[in-house]
Amino acid sequence: MARRYRRLTTPLVRKNGALEETTWDEALDRAAEGLSRHRGAAFGMFSCSKATNETNYVAQKFARIVQASNNIDSCNRT
Repeated sequence: MARRYRRLTTPLVRKNGALEETTWDEALDRAAEGLSRHRGAAFGMFSCSKATNETNYVAQKFARIVQASNNIDSCNRT
């Protein structure tokens, strides 16, 4: 028997320890603020070997240029 899952239709943010619905603008602003707070050595990225070369290329560019981090690894070598 298949399980039925409820899908999120609005973004959720944590306020005072509980998840609350919010607007997309606030959710994206919070995500951007969190990413910018962890730039440099505090940021690391691990990519998947099942992703395309193009996707992995864009991911490593994001880590190097946007996040100013060389902490990048992937399991492509295995």
